[in-house]
Amino acid sequence: MMLGGLALNGAVMYYFARAGTPVITWRETRRLVVSGPYRFSRNPDYVGQALLVGGLALLLAAPWVFLALPPALLIVRYGVISREERYLERRFGEEYRQYCAHVGRWF
Repeated sequence: MMLGGLALNGAVMYYFARAGTPVITWRETRRLVVSGPYRFSRNPDYVGQALLVGGLALLLAAPWVFLALPPALLIVRYGVISREERYLERRFGEEYRQYCAHVGRWF
């Protein structure tokens, strides 16, 4: 799980760099990334982070982390992703709406 999460997060960084847009969320997005892992998920970075945390929980035999993961993902979904989606729709308009119509939020 951890290797999958690291690989996914590495791919996210690679495709953002290739598109010439920052990964850091507080910097202005220059391009809508729809290639690589973004062909399958609008949020592969958060999926990768969840896999990394889940793998770490297994490695450390810490079942409480699995209990904390769903509430954490709900906070990310409604506290972070919803804000990012509003920003991307304002920034990219119809291009982003078309992308959302074909690619799921998580996978």
